[in-house]
Amino acid sequence: MSKKALSPELQDQLDRLAVLPDDQIDTTDIPEASAEAWQHARRPGLYRPIKKPVTLRLDADIVSWFKEHAHDRGYQTEINRVLRRYVAESEARA
Repeated sequence: MSKKALSPELQDQLDRLAVLPDDQIDTTDIPEASAEAWQHARRPGLYRPIKKPVTLRLDADIVSWFKEHAHDRGYQTEINRVLRRYVAESEARA
């Protein structure tokens, strides 16, 4: 979150909301989050799997595609993400 100071009006509104009991807060415009929405949720920075360096031979066109489509992340990270999703979906089907 940003460390930037809030405007006095916004800070006042947040202070008033903070003291309201939960049952007095109107949440009718906020849909309930389904179980599927939380399926792949995780807290950032807490889950850090151990990385194992491997030598893997992939088809050149596959590597090229991942390099072109892995914008903010590295292509190896993107390959790992795709493989992790595949494993999770395979386990869910089993």
